[in-house]
Amino acid sequence: AASGGLAMLGWLGFSWTAPPGGVVALWGIPGGFSWGVGSSAYQTEGAWNVDGKGVSIWDVFAHKKGKISSNETGDLSCEGYYKFKDDINLMKDMKLNHYRFSISWPRILPSGSKSEYINEKGIKYYDDLINMLLENRITPVITLYHWDLPQVLQEKYGGWQNISMVNYFNDFANLCFERFGNKVKYWITFNNPWSVAVEGYETGEHAPGLKLRGTGAYKTAHHIIKAHAKVWHTYDMKWRSKQKGLIGISLTADWGEPVDVSNQKDIEAAERYIQFYLGWFAAPVFNGDYPQVMKEYIGRKSGQQGLGASRLPVFLPQEKSYIKGTVDFLGLGHYTTRYVTQKNYPSGLGDSYFADRDLAELVDPRWPDPGSEWLYSVPWGFRRLLNFVKSQYGNPMIYVTENGVSEKMLCTDLCDDWRMQYFKDYINEMLKAIKAGVNVKGYTAWSLLDSFEWDEGFSERFGLYFVDFRNKNKPRYPKASVLYYKRIISSNGFPNQRELESWKRKATETCSSSNQLLAADPLIGHMEMVTEIVIPTVCTLCILLSAVFFLFLLRRCL
Repeated sequence: AASGGLAMLGWLGFSWTAPPGGVVALWGIPGGFSWGVGSSAYQTEGAWNVDGKGVSIWDVFAHKKGKISSNETGDLSCEGYYKFKDDINLMKDMKLNHYRFSISWPRILPSGSKSEYINEKGIKYYDDLINMLLENRITPVITLYHWDLPQVLQEKYGGWQNISMVNYFNDFANLCFERFGNKVKYWITFNNPWSVAVEGYETGEHAPGLKLRGTGAYKTAHHIIKAHAKVWHTYDMKWRSKQKGLIGISLTADWGEPVDVSNQKDIEAAERYIQFYLGWFAAPVFNGDYPQVMKEYIGRKSGQQGLGASRLPVFLPQEKSYIKGTVDFLGLGHYTTRYVTQKNYPSGLGDSYFADRDLAELVDPRWPDPGSEWLYSVPWGFRRLLNFVKSQYGNPMIYVTENGVSEKMLCTDLCDDWRMQYFKDYINEMLKAIKAGVNVKGYTAWSLLDSFEWDEGFSERFGLYFVDFRNKNKPRYPKASVLYYKRIISSNGFPNQRELESWKRKATETCSSSNQLLAADPLIGHMEMVTEIVIPTVCTLCILLSAVFFLFLLRRCL
C-alpha cells in the first residue's frame, strides 16, 4: 500500500519516507555560498515617529490595547535606528557574508506616495547603513515590504484590498532602486505575503487587523502578486542593465507530511496544505497562475455557498504571461513541519481560507518545542521542502531568507543549547539537499537580535543576541549560538563530529561569563530602583539575593 501511495505522488519527485536523523553531512559547501542574518524595520528600528517618519499600520495596530501581548509596541524596540553601527560591528565580528534587512516604506515616503514628499533623513539612514555594510564587506539584502504599510494608504484606500497599492508600491520600489540600487544587488519585494494576507486580512491577528473571512486573504494576495510582478518588470526594464542586480520574493512555508503515506486522502491533503501555503504565491510567479487544486477547491466551495463566482480572483491571460517568470531567485523562509490529514469542512459552516483546504494539522508531541507554541523542531521537513521546490519549480536559485528558533521563558539563558542544536540539525538537512542538487546559494539565520515579535510583543526571542529591553540603552549580549554560528560560517559547513562538540563546549563556556555580565549590568545601573529589578538569567534568585545583600552592605556603609 505504501509503495502505491508513493507512486501516486510522482509529481513530487522524492520519497515520503522520513529521512533518518542524527547523520551529519560532514563536508563544506562549494565556494560562493553566502551566510547571513536577518531583521526587519518595524521589529528592530524603533524611532517610530522620529526624523520625519510617517505612521505605519503596525504603529497604529500596536498602539491599540489588547492587540499585542502585554500591550507592548515597537516604538523603541532595539533602537536599531540609532545603534546600527554597533550592530554592524557585531556582524563583522561574526564574519557574516550578508545582512538581510527591510526598508520602512513610511520612513522614506511618510504618506506612502512618492509624489507628495520624500523624507531625505530616512533616505540618509538607509544610505549610511548600506555604506557601512559594504565597508565591512557585508552584502546588503533588502526587503522592500516587511509588513509596515504607510497608514495613510490603509485609511485612504483600504490597503492591500485595493488595486491602487500596486502602483504606489511600484513607485516606492522604483525610488529605492534609484537611490540605493547602484550599491544593492539583492532585492526582495515581499516578505511572507501569506502572513500579510491571512493574518492581516482574514484572522485580524496582525495589522491592519481586518477579519474579512473567505475573501480578504485572497484579494490581498492577488494584489500583492501583481505588485511583485510590476516591480520585477520595472527593475528589469529600467535598472537591471545598469545595476546588475537580482529581484526575488521571500515566501515562508511549513512542510506538510501525510499522517499516513499509504492513505491517498492524506497524501492529497498534504499536497493541498503545501499548495495553499507556498504554491499560492510560488505557482503564479513561476508558472503564471494559482495552483489547480486551489482553483478547484475554492471554486467548488464558492458554488456550494451560492456565490456566482469563485472567491479566488482570476488572472486574465495577459496577466498570467506578465506574472510568469518574475523571480530571479526564490527567498525561502522555513521554521517547522506539520502532519496533515484529510478533514471535510461543510460549506454551511461559513467560508474561510482554513476551511477551504479541507484538512487538519497535527504535531508529534515528541518533537522539541523550546519556544513559540507553533514552532517544533523537525529538521527533516526542511530538506523535504527544499526538494519540493526543486522538483516543483524547476530547481530555481534559492536563498534561505529565514530559519531559526525562539525561546519563550521568564528567565533567559544565554547558553541557548537548543538553538545551537536547531541550527546544527536544520543546516545539516540543507547541506544534504545541496549535495542532492538543490540550488541553495545562501542561508539567513533569523534573527540577529531579539526583537518585537509582532502580536507576541517581546515575549518570544529569536535573536542570536539577547537584547535587554528593560534597559534604556538596549544593550546586546551574545548567546552561545553566536559563537557556534560563527564557527559554521568560518568552516562553510561542518568539519567533523569531534570539532562540532568542541564548538558547542567553547560556546557554552563563553555564554556562562556573558550570563554573569548580563546579571551585573542592571544591578550597577539600577541600584536605586531595587523594587523594579527583574534580571533575565538562569540565576535570577541568586542574583536577587546578592542584590539585597549588596544593598544591605551599602546601607551599613552609609
